[in-house]
Amino acid sequence: MNNNLPTFEFILRNYKNFNARALRDATLAYWEHSQKGGKMFWAVAGAMSSAQLGIVLAPAIRAGLISGMSVTGANLEESLFRLVAHDHYKDFPDYRYFTKEDDTKILENRMRRVTDTSIPEDEAFRVVEKQIVPTWKKASEDGTRRFWHEYFYELIQQVDAKDHQGDADECWLLAAAKANIPIVVPGYEDSTFGNIFAGHVYHNDVKASIVKSGVEYMAAFYEQYQTMSEGAGVGFFQIGGGIAGDFPICVVPSLKYDVEVKDVKPWAYFCQISDSTTSYGSYSGATPNEKITWDKLTKDTPMFVVESDATICAPLMLTALLEAKANPEAANELIKKYSL
Repeated sequence: MNNNLPTFEFILRNYKNFNARALRDATLAYWEHSQKGGKMFWAVAGAMSSAQLGIVLAPAIRAGLISGMSVTGANLEESLFRLVAHDHYKDFPDYRYFTKEDDTKILENRMRRVTDTSIPEDEAFRVVEKQIVPTWKKASEDGTRRFWHEYFYELIQQVDAKDHQGDADECWLLAAAKANIPIVVPGYEDSTFGNIFAGHVYHNDVKASIVKSGVEYMAAFYEQYQTMSEGAGVGFFQIGGGIAGDFPICVVPSLKYDVEVKDVKPWAYFCQISDSTTSYGSYSGATPNEKITWDKLTKDTPMFVVESDATICAPLMLTALLEAKANPEAANELIKKYSL
């Protein structure tokens, strides 16, 4: 056993078939793409920030294993919540056995349950609201406009370290802000702070126009994609489905057919971790091959689907890749040793 690459070697040695094989192959293809100088773009749906995926996402961003992201508005804000209100979260490991009365008590305690954990309203929502609303008001007065994530990029870097309850090194939003990686937040309105923003717009406290639209996100992403895809190209790593995944992956056909850019590079890699089964009309459960017909992927794109829980698989894969990044020669020797 290589003490510097225990997770990497564990995957190579043990994951031979079924979903384990898919995870192994996807990890190795990610590593190979990275070794060639390729970049990776992550699309993150679900409640991954509340599930503390930042523990591995943050160091992966710092290590250059993640070069851009598409996230739901919920994942964006919940990374900030975990940083400023971590000690006030409460876990509910027995949530499967809750009654309606149990969940009513959680509501009365001003907590918002997300599966087996909960976000504290007063220490998270209301604390952040007090900090970000003045920024929105100033932007309204000045007539300035920014993308949704840019307000959070600014805010999270202004939070004093003494107000951190969570580990700053495990906050993916802070790592992304410091690295200033490109982010798109499609459908940000469908989030707690999207609702809070709408409320302030309704009361004429702020102007809706201070946040750039989703169409403007795509227009900016045209340029960002072409930059990221230079050289060895950029891969697409997707957790879950929905708009967080479908919005950014459409940039390739849109550049081809709508912007009429010649020689658009296709996505260089595709992997999805999802617990959605293949079903009629489902984007989350669609097989990667379907994306070929939409000109999002090609027959030559390395494609992987890991049908499992992303809270288990993503940390495992990223931990292995971080080990390999720190010990590339040893990682490549292990690949030769355990080649199938």
